[in-house]
Amino acid sequence: MKLVSEVGVGTVAAGVAKGHADMILISGGDGGTGAAPLSSIHHAGLPWELGLSEAHQTLVLNNLRSRVRLQTDGQIRTGKDIAIAAILGAEEYGFGTAALIVLGCVMLRHCNLGNCSVGVATQNELLRKRFNGKVEYLVNYFNFVAEELRKIMANLGIRKIEDMIGNTELLDVNEKILDWKTKDLDFKDILYKPESKSHGGVFYSKPEKHDLDDILDIKLIDLAKNAILKEEKTKHNIIIKNTNRTVGSRLSGEVCYVYGEKGLRDDTIHFKFRGVAGQSFGAFLAKGITFELEGMSNDYVGKGIFGGKIVIYPDKQTTYKSEENIIIGNTSFYGATNGEAYIRGIAGERFCIRNSGLLAVIEGVGDHGCEYMTGGRVVIIGKTGRNFAAGMSGGIAYVYDIAGDFKSKCNLGMVKLKEINRHDSKIIHSLITNHYKYTESNRAKEILQDFDNMMEKFIKVIPSEYEHILKTERKENLKQWVKSIVE
Repeated sequence: MKLVSEVGVGTVAAGVAKGHADMILISGGDGGTGAAPLSSIHHAGLPWELGLSEAHQTLVLNNLRSRVRLQTDGQIRTGKDIAIAAILGAEEYGFGTAALIVLGCVMLRHCNLGNCSVGVATQNELLRKRFNGKVEYLVNYFNFVAEELRKIMANLGIRKIEDMIGNTELLDVNEKILDWKTKDLDFKDILYKPESKSHGGVFYSKPEKHDLDDILDIKLIDLAKNAILKEEKTKHNIIIKNTNRTVGSRLSGEVCYVYGEKGLRDDTIHFKFRGVAGQSFGAFLAKGITFELEGMSNDYVGKGIFGGKIVIYPDKQTTYKSEENIIIGNTSFYGATNGEAYIRGIAGERFCIRNSGLLAVIEGVGDHGCEYMTGGRVVIIGKTGRNFAAGMSGGIAYVYDIAGDFKSKCNLGMVKLKEINRHDSKIIHSLITNHYKYTESNRAKEILQDFDNMMEKFIKVIPSEYEHILKTERKENLKQWVKSIVE
């Protein structure tokens, strides 16, 4: 969570709003995810003050500071923390732990286990009912932070945040609080104030031109104009190159601007691409948008997808076997929340990590597949890499264990391996049928032709706690059904 100060006239926020700005994040060793190992929490990383001062000084000396925003985080909690961060060179400040505490987090550090007793980090509906956080609590907290910052600035005789940034002469060392270990430390390098030779700015003031008005998404938005405004179905063929990155994100933004989270009807906007897509193809793809790619793609395919559909298969002129070759890169469908994906080929490492609602079919994955997954359904009709399902607390994966060695590749810390039941079989059949329909996959065809026998080779991967939740929900639904009949 960012706090961009509005404590004075001509704030940084106003400057940022005028143009696209690159941002450099200096993240300190404090704070961090509640799922981190205890050794990392206590013994890894350095204070953000060190990295921030060095980054700011280097940018100033090279006349680059005015072109980027500097953001820092790591247990920032008070107005005094913001004041120090600003004086050392930052204009944006990240709040994580403090904001969670305000919303009710009690720091159990069970975030990766899905059993948070106050309902913050869990998929368990019973536990989520315990969450009592309100947005008003956050508003009050940040008002207090801003008020403390105003008082500090008033004491320093400063009206605007910009007048604090990089002015390290406003800081001094309080030697009274230094103990025997720290009393001889030399802080002069941290408090050094460099002078830019060309008198460039010491905070973000010059919007960088990134040629964003000429990206592929602008063309897509123009082609989909009637679909967005009138909900008319549209389909177009597009050539794509690996220099076309985050294709679909701005298009999805336009759809969300008009229709919100509900999006459009399925397949209202259909773009068929041919070529090699750059990073983050189909990122944040909204409901109602279908991206079909004949070719291959780089990393982060479908990052944050929330309702769209992505279909990828090899160029039809190729002769290699798709089930034996990588077609998309690493960290695909990271943080997916909803939608469908049908990939004829193998993905790199960390496929579907943090997936919370996507339905996906793929013909093989690298190491760390379905890591930290919390929801959705994934069907893998091919080989997997090592450490599959590490930290998986929700959702279900169905793996076609051709070689019979999947158990040795699966991280069994939080999941169980189970046989396929009739309900699972219907889900698998439906998804593989769609996969064949969209990609003409040979592997999918083989499975569908001898489906009953092939089911014996599938393994169900389900988190232990998630299985318990599903059983509880089924019992509750059954009780409600019986009650409705009796009444």
